[in-house]
Amino acid sequence: MFLKYHGFPQLLAGLALLLSCSFTKQAQNKAVTITAAVPADTVKTDDFLESLLKQYPQYFETILNNRKDLNVQVIYTQVNRGANGIAALTNYYFNVNPARYFYPASTVKLPIVLLALQKLNELKANGIDRNTTMITETSFSGQTAVYNDPTAADGKPSVAQYIKKILMVSDNDAYNRLYEFLGQEYINNELHKKGYEDAQILHRLDIFLSAEENRQTNPVIFVDSNNNVLYKIPGQRNAATYIPRNDSLGNGYYKGGVLMNGQMDFSKKNRLSLEDLHTILLSVIFPNKINSSQRFNITEDDRQFVLKYMSQYPTESIYPPYSADTASYWPGYCKFLLFGAEKGALPENIRIFNKPGDAYGHMIDVAYVADFKNNIEFFVSALIYCNSDGILNDDKYDYATVGKPFMKNLGQVIYDYELKRTYKIKPDLSAFKFTYDK
Repeated sequence: MFLKYHGFPQLLAGLALLLSCSFTKQAQNKAVTITAAVPADTVKTDDFLESLLKQYPQYFETILNNRKDLNVQVIYTQVNRGANGIAALTNYYFNVNPARYFYPASTVKLPIVLLALQKLNELKANGIDRNTTMITETSFSGQTAVYNDPTAADGKPSVAQYIKKILMVSDNDAYNRLYEFLGQEYINNELHKKGYEDAQILHRLDIFLSAEENRQTNPVIFVDSNNNVLYKIPGQRNAATYIPRNDSLGNGYYKGGVLMNGQMDFSKKNRLSLEDLHTILLSVIFPNKINSSQRFNITEDDRQFVLKYMSQYPTESIYPPYSADTASYWPGYCKFLLFGAEKGALPENIRIFNKPGDAYGHMIDVAYVADFKNNIEFFVSALIYCNSDGILNDDKYDYATVGKPFMKNLGQVIYDYELKRTYKIKPDLSAFKFTYDK
């Protein structure tokens, strides 16, 4: 499912050798402890959203009766346009509790995408942008290098190509490369500065590395079309320590093939609340509705780039060539809300701008839905824990029987409500229409 390319063409081998000595020195950072407010253990539930779910007992009765065990959390945002087209947003909540830990899985890739574009914007004086060739080197144990990318039209790795992979099929290796470009310190500092104080992004995905190996990130070189170095970042080490956490889950877990009794420790794993994810998505769709301090410093062209690939189906992609493998990548491959496990063609009038994730029994999706035929729009962010046996790392999760049906039914119920809801002014959604790759 996840694509990994680590080729070493001779064209760049000499360049790597020439520059290798400059990447042996790690950035020496002063050790500091980062403190942040511990989220209060308070549950947000609106009568409106609970009442709506109760109208469909065939879908949600079990969910409602087991909301605590399933850690179901939902945020629904209505969008109402004024005569000037400016959107007014109204949030509704079901069982949302920022203190209740869940593993955010691939949803952490959304802020990483935005931070990568932000950092490129900060480095633009060096003549680099999202399409510049980005070479990843190594300088510490557990690291791997990247010199080419066969999925790109020109065969070269770039931030743009990594973002496409992340947004269309949630590629883990692409996330890891952006994590390495940014560095752990930059990621967490920037999120905390923007008010996402509870966030902790501490590790790469889909590979096991120690905490120290995840603190260390790779040297990165940006080169032009003639392989001239435009900018280089040495290997970095994050010396900061973050507020201690007591996050743990499950009744047991497998470690090295052995079942361990008791809860699994998640205190050193990624953390990102559903409310923060929802706000980050809002900042992309309607940046002017979010405080400027919480937005990411990206250009309008970058924002359009993100919107396009958030909504593009893998079957519409030539580079990467996902359209050539429809058995692995179907239109709704990453569209949990509204479409669940559907593998057929999706309605032409609907586009979903979203970032989903599933891991350790958690299924999450944060989405903006636009219907160009009926002129309706809304946001839904949802989480559900799909692990009825309480055992982690056994690869026996209830995604197919609990997670995807819940996501599909939730999306459909809210969509049907929006179809019937009175809009004083129908939105002009033309800004969310894109020409896709095929």
